[in-house]
Amino acid sequence: MRTGASGALLLVYMLTLSLAAPALAAGPPPSRAADIAAFAAAPALRAELSPDLLAAALSGYYRMLGQGKILREGVMTVIDFNRPSAEKRLFVIDIRNRSIIYSSLVAHGSGSGGATADRFSNEPGSYQSSLGFFTTGDTYAGRHGYSLRLEGMEQGVNDNATMRSIVIHGADYATRGFISKYGRLGRSQGCPALPPDSSRPVIDLIKGGSCLFIYHDSAGYAFSAHLPGPDSTS
Repeated sequence: MRTGASGALLLVYMLTLSLAAPALAAGPPPSRAADIAAFAAAPALRAELSPDLLAAALSGYYRMLGQGKILREGVMTVIDFNRPSAEKRLFVIDIRNRSIIYSSLVAHGSGSGGATADRFSNEPGSYQSSLGFFTTGDTYAGRHGYSLRLEGMEQGVNDNATMRSIVIHGADYATRGFISKYGRLGRSQGCPALPPDSSRPVIDLIKGGSCLFIYHDSAGYAFSAHLPGPDSTS
């Protein structure tokens, strides 16, 4: 179920995820450290994402889960801003099955760079993307159409996301056609903008309190260091 899967198949996956969650939650808690190691080593995930990214993502996911910040368990989105914008760099992951269920192009903020993103900010008016862990909120119809609100979880890193109106939305500048013409995607005002034909499937898969992790191996940012509460990875 990669990009290009039908809407019907995506709906089946979403229904299966919601029905399975209560039964899985009733079982014994897994060994977090062992689970993180197995997740980072999963072949289907490592074919697309680095072990460091995968380990950081699941570590933060468990910390947020332990704090009651995640309402939709079992699904997580990662954006790898180490990649250039002409490559797919948004991945929706089925945590239990350790598989990618959707992948997409995604644009970064105009203040973060050209073909690649290398500058990040939490400041209003910076037009830069923010790194770190977010939760997804509700949907709404805005000037970019069907959109998804995001809430930053890391103080000083992305906690201004709501004030900055950082949301997931579709955009004509986030398409293969734009890449063919300009060699890269267009850029947003800091939002992770998706191709119009990907935005609704992605939003419907992850809305309502799931985990989003935006990654870049920038010096000076320790992943999970700014998340509130105890570390729940052991």
